[in-house]
Amino acid sequence: MKKFRKVLDGLTTSSPGGTIGSPSSGSAAGTPTSAPTSKEIDVQETLLSEDFQLCKTVRHGFPHQPTALAFDPVQKILAVGSRTGGIRILGRPGVDCYCQHESGAAVLQLQFLINEGALVTACADDTLHLWNLRQRRPAVLHSLKFNRERITFCHLPFMSKWLYVGTERGNTHIVNIESFVLSGYVIMWNKAIELATKTHPGPVVHLSDCPKDEGKLLIGFESGTIVQWDLRGKKADFRIYYDEAIHSVGWHHEGKQFMCSHSDGSLSMWNLRNTTKPFQVTFPHGKIQKDGRKESCKPILKVEYKTSRNSEPFVIFSGGLSYDKAGRRPTLTIMHGKAITVLEMDYPIVEFMALCETPYNNEVQEPYAVAVLLEKDLIVVDLTQSNFPVFENPYPMDIHESPVTCTAYFADCPPDIIPILYSIGAKHKKTGYSHKEWPVAGGLWTLGSNTYPEIIVTGHADGSIKFWDASAITLQMLYKLKTSKAFEKPKPAEGRAAEMVEEDPFAVQMVSWCPHSRIFCVVGISAHIILYRFSKYEANTQIVSLEVRLQCETEDVITPSENENNPCFSECGSHSPQAHHQHLASPGGVTPEGNKDSVPCLKVKDRMVRVPPGYQAELVIQLLWADGEPPQQITSLDINSAYGLLALGNCNGLAVVDFLQKTILLCVSTLDLYGAADPYQRLTRSPRRNRQSTSGLTELSDNQQSVDMERSKSPTSDHVNGHCTSPTSQPKPRVPMGPEGPRLTRRGPGRPPFRKAQSAACMEISLPVSHTEESRENSFSRSRSSSVCSIDRDTKEAITTLQFGESYGRKSDAMPTPCLWVGTSLGVVLLVPMSIPTDQEERTEEPVTIGPSGTVLMLKGSVLRFSFLDCTGALLQSPHEVWRDVNASEEPDRPRRRKLVNFSPSSSQDNCGEGHLAVVCSEKQAKVLLMPSQSCLFVHNITESSFVLRADVVSVCNSVCLACFCANGHVMTLSLPSLRPLMDVNYLPLTDMRIARTFCFTNGGQALYLSSPTEIQRITYSQEMCDNLQEMLGELFTPIETPEAQNRGFLKGFFGGNSHSFDREELFGEASAGKASRSLAQHIPGQAGMEGMKVAASGVMGDLARARVALDERGQRLGELEDRTALMMTSAETFSKHAHELMLKCKDKKWYQL
Repeated sequence: MKKFRKVLDGLTTSSPGGTIGSPSSGSAAGTPTSAPTSKEIDVQETLLSEDFQLCKTVRHGFPHQPTALAFDPVQKILAVGSRTGGIRILGRPGVDCYCQHESGAAVLQLQFLINEGALVTACADDTLHLWNLRQRRPAVLHSLKFNRERITFCHLPFMSKWLYVGTERGNTHIVNIESFVLSGYVIMWNKAIELATKTHPGPVVHLSDCPKDEGKLLIGFESGTIVQWDLRGKKADFRIYYDEAIHSVGWHHEGKQFMCSHSDGSLSMWNLRNTTKPFQVTFPHGKIQKDGRKESCKPILKVEYKTSRNSEPFVIFSGGLSYDKAGRRPTLTIMHGKAITVLEMDYPIVEFMALCETPYNNEVQEPYAVAVLLEKDLIVVDLTQSNFPVFENPYPMDIHESPVTCTAYFADCPPDIIPILYSIGAKHKKTGYSHKEWPVAGGLWTLGSNTYPEIIVTGHADGSIKFWDASAITLQMLYKLKTSKAFEKPKPAEGRAAEMVEEDPFAVQMVSWCPHSRIFCVVGISAHIILYRFSKYEANTQIVSLEVRLQCETEDVITPSENENNPCFSECGSHSPQAHHQHLASPGGVTPEGNKDSVPCLKVKDRMVRVPPGYQAELVIQLLWADGEPPQQITSLDINSAYGLLALGNCNGLAVVDFLQKTILLCVSTLDLYGAADPYQRLTRSPRRNRQSTSGLTELSDNQQSVDMERSKSPTSDHVNGHCTSPTSQPKPRVPMGPEGPRLTRRGPGRPPFRKAQSAACMEISLPVSHTEESRENSFSRSRSSSVCSIDRDTKEAITTLQFGESYGRKSDAMPTPCLWVGTSLGVVLLVPMSIPTDQEERTEEPVTIGPSGTVLMLKGSVLRFSFLDCTGALLQSPHEVWRDVNASEEPDRPRRRKLVNFSPSSSQDNCGEGHLAVVCSEKQAKVLLMPSQSCLFVHNITESSFVLRADVVSVCNSVCLACFCANGHVMTLSLPSLRPLMDVNYLPLTDMRIARTFCFTNGGQALYLSSPTEIQRITYSQEMCDNLQEMLGELFTPIETPEAQNRGFLKGFFGGNSHSFDREELFGEASAGKASRSLAQHIPGQAGMEGMKVAASGVMGDLARARVALDERGQRLGELEDRTALMMTSAETFSKHAHELMLKCKDKKWYQL
């Protein structure tokens, strides 16, 4: 524990508050600060480096790019493998585990060791891995790397420790699961087929043991060859040569017949008594054409043949549709007796698996469900009902229903907000699900003791907002809001506007939410803001619309021929931005040149609408087109429910809206906010380049560009922001309008004709713009920049962050007043004091007065975040209003009044009457200022080679710190107020824009980001949470007795084969089969297994795991001792026998005959 004390008896020339150009400058315009009253800032910091550790907690959502599926019928847990080497293991709600192969190779196949708490994975790098699932964080115990052959198929019989592995060369190898060593027993392809066959049968596509005799192995080759191999006799029982390629094989449980699926869309049935030809061939979806021929069908990729006691067998397969029906969706077909049911899927089928009651393949299977893994969804179909309904999925698999464009994370919310959101959202749930419980119900999970309400909010490309309950490291859908309902449907645009039309005009860029007042704001891509209030009652309402002209007129482009050093200019007109009030200008919305002017991008519904309970739109604010150019996108937003104010900014200026009176209070350019305190020496523009004679916003000349401005640019922001137009691009590009023309020239709202986006401060609103959904989700190299204009030799400053709060607008202020803190892309901090009436009646009638004070502070890089501390280092909460339902019936004699928190002269005086600390963080550095003197107490340069993407002041371990995420992947925490580094971990390199756009911190030492287009990854940087993580995670393995095999009866056992006498150890063990070639495969011991054991040892399960390991080791030692004892007994008997024979031989001989 350290105590930081700073006594301020006036500032000298060596103090941090020097000139404006110094990195630690805290004064205004270079003038020295006046000596404040002598006071002592006594802050006791409790956070240490030992309080921080970074680790992943849990991953939510659908596994991205899935490739494989497996199910344990006894433990009832499901595993999904992905193309990036990830594994998701799912059980009952709360049991959700994510594992990752270090190699990152795609998972080809998954095989559970049924009821053993282990999983075998086969990867595309020809490596087998054995995962231990008996610990909460699974780890690899063994790996086996094949060097000369490629793995194509694996099969592990129930209750067997020998894994069959088929390869691309057609060979079948056998692996001991316990030791992960290859057996010397190999089924070579040239022995499996007849010697007379001249062609190679192709890769192994199927392996399975005969249900009635485990000593018979059925091998399916891709070319259509099927061989039943006698493992004991090491020979083929029969060989089948079929004309069509084979994709899969399914056995009847009696082991007398099997079914194959083929590439021509047919199913063939084979009887073991006669394998010369199939006794039945069907084309389930192939119809006979007029000429008598069967129409060609697509391949049936997989078939499962499952029997039932009380009904006909189920034949379930995917594919097989006819080619002539183009555009049909992927299907799963269920044939039950004569009934054929075709289930159409929304996405292509990756894999499916029938869930059966028994794990034994020689018993009646009794399938009760089918798990279907799609490219972007996981569904389970109920087979016990005739209409085959799907089960309601308890996992949050629909995060990506529309691409996620922004995220927000709120920890320690008011406890009543989650139940009320859930009750409203439950009314809109879909119906028609199966009435049975979700069948994947394995594992064990209990609600931890250290849980608190957490909510994750996701914004989507279709304009929808989803609220998720994220308490106790789970994720459950609470409520869905559709912002598009506030607008009329957009009409098709014509001409140049058609080029700039948005694919997703309602896409959400950012959200602002006050959980206490339940006021919610949404910023959309069409330069619009929607303000919502929460109500438990439905209502008839008319949405108020405000229109703001926050746009500067663009001048002609200064081409490189005019000024080679100035590649990208965007000149501005003479007037400041203008405000247009409710429902302005529709008829005069087109200029004589045919360009849009003074019209918004979207049309708000102008009629009374019936809105359901929940969030109800009250106000829409839209920026207007100007001179045929769309409005610049909104880069920053803040809302304060106590003040009744909303502030928004973009690269043209700032607007403040009173949402109680529905009026625009302030609409001003960024330069006009400075007044006489402009820190940059800007030259007026030559009148020849202006359309109007009066001077307005001016631009920086080349020779007057300050050093601080160069430093403020993000070194890698061009790469992070993605889209960067050509320096010689023109306002109206002249590109031939061929097939690719519109795609190359289209610009959405907020994309000026020339932009070189520099600031990384506004990447929360970067959205992908491409034409296919796949590229929209995965390609971030062309993602749309935020509406920050180029600050490279350009006068336009983007408003990058805004914050309302009780502060001191001027140094001479004795008491705190409502203020708006403004941060820009040039690292400038401006304070805007306000005067707000405190009486409720006056507040609704009297205007709010705003007067920019001209106060200017400087930092390196774009300003990202503001926060306020009191003089003891505690976080000062912004004033807010307590929620009240505006639609609730009120008593006539007792009208409900607004209840405000932290907003009164008395509370302000108690909290910060003696001043407060302001924390300001930019892309490059952080500063702590003492208000009202604006003295810089502490300054810390966060990074030199990179820049900060996200920064926030969060509470951790009953204290506060500054958390930062940099573009180079570093996650850092700094103490407050001393800005002492506490943690710096190189966690995650910024590989795409998705992470930068969605990364966010919250209280309790937690953060999240979108790890893939379909998954949210939550992390923690708190040591306390890392220590408690084992207790919070679910148990994947629970001790369950293996079901006993059914009594087959004497006659069935006698005539059905002697499968139980088959001893695989005797056949495949080293004693009989010998050792495999060392060059064939390499055994790699799993280091992560021991690490996982050490982690698990911290809890009760760790003790059990340690005891189990010790027991296994003791059993192994006892086994070795028994082997040595048996060997000694054998040698002793041999010695005794030889001694006895020698005695008999020499018994009657004389001594001289010896």
